[in-house]
Amino acid sequence: MADSQDKPLPASARKLRKAREDGQLPRSRDLGHAAAIGVGALLLVALGPRVVEHLRGALAAALQFDATALAERDAMLRQLMTLGLQALLLVLPLGVAMILAALAAARLCGGWNWTLKPLEPKLSKLNPISGLGRIFSKVQLIETLKSCVLATLLLGLGAHYLWRELWVYAGMTQQPLATALASSGELLRGGLVLVLLVLAGFALVDVPLQRWRNAHQLRMTHQEVKDEYKQVEGNAEVKGQIKARMRQMARRRMLAAVPQADLVVMNPTHYAVALKYDEATMAAPTVVAKGSDLLAMKIRDLAAEHRVPVLQAPPLARALYAHAEIDAQIPAALFAAVAQVLAWVYQLRHAAAGVDLPAPQPPVPPELDPQQGGAARPRRRSTR
Repeated sequence: MADSQDKPLPASARKLRKAREDGQLPRSRDLGHAAAIGVGALLLVALGPRVVEHLRGALAAALQFDATALAERDAMLRQLMTLGLQALLLVLPLGVAMILAALAAARLCGGWNWTLKPLEPKLSKLNPISGLGRIFSKVQLIETLKSCVLATLLLGLGAHYLWRELWVYAGMTQQPLATALASSGELLRGGLVLVLLVLAGFALVDVPLQRWRNAHQLRMTHQEVKDEYKQVEGNAEVKGQIKARMRQMARRRMLAAVPQADLVVMNPTHYAVALKYDEATMAAPTVVAKGSDLLAMKIRDLAAEHRVPVLQAPPLARALYAHAEIDAQIPAALFAAVAQVLAWVYQLRHAAAGVDLPAPQPPVPPELDPQQGGAARPRRRSTR
């Protein structure tokens, strides 16, 4: 893989979209931790009195015994199940709220993305050499160092907080149950505030760092940009070959239609246009093939081989070549001229053997004849 210094270009929209599909998005664990703990702390502070009251009632009920409870074998089990359900009703909403807070934090950092590609099994993940490379990579070392600093800071603050409040904890053993629970709630709230401040500070640094690192990893070289452009737009050489192959196929289909034509109109050396007309299926004569230079000679030879009449009519050939498309009807302005040559073809078919009918010279409107300046002269192309 090229070094990041050799990737001067930012990631394209296509690469960013592919990275999102692969699950490669900026993610900040510190932001998720701060959001989850912050929401949990807010809920504990807001619902603290109710939680303390509920815990006091549950503890008082658990310490009550009577003769019936002592006589029943499963009384203790029922009591334990009741206490477990009560604890679950307290913890479950708190856990759900913290999970939702973590998901919202992920949305703020890199957006939501639903993909299973990171979970797909890959044999490359089992390669110990590549695994060692990931473990001792610069990114992994930075993450490890950041986790160590965070853990050390939390441990130091926690130890300092406990040492400062040590006598308060010691005095709680001599307080009534209600007072002790209230005092423990106050101490817990103070500790959560310290933890939340540390995590929020790390998140403020980690979020832009993760976004920068993700964008830096997705940077592209000039060659990658060129390769991506070729994939999107297509290789110029391949596209040229495809176009050439399509032209060859179109030429073969066009030449295959010449034997079924009714007439070929030619300029003696430059242009040839094959016409077909079926009164039952066509509203007007249709051009089935046309060409210039060598292709015109090929059309003429095929017509002669299959006994298709060939008419030397240069103005009409030039006009049809310039203004009519293959598999399309002829222009309405040429209807009269084409009708004359088709009538000549029908007369040839019904004439007696050996009868030589004079070739017609159909009139062509001057504006349709390129040689007379009515339109741009058709470009002569030779097909090899």
